[in-house]
Amino acid sequence: MHFMLFTIGQHIREERKKRRLTQAELARALSMSRTTVGQIENGTVKDIGVRKLVRILDYLGLTLRVRPAGAPPTLEELREEVHE
Repeated sequence: MHFMLFTIGQHIREERKKRRLTQAELARALSMSRTTVGQIENGTVKDIGVRKLVRILDYLGLTLRVRPAGAPPTLEELREEVHE
């Protein structure tokens, strides 16, 4: 679970930086603390609700996908990695 949150946090950080937003600006826009945003980005957040995570992802234009553990990436996922 920790690795998954770390990976999600990395994507959030990358997208936030692409949009030239600081952690404080993102936090303010979503009525969250900067500390919470930082912990999410670092994968060190102790407890995060799904709604809070979805709000951040929506704001940044990101989505969360669910697939079976250990499943190989889909062709679509591989194509998206090439375009990033």
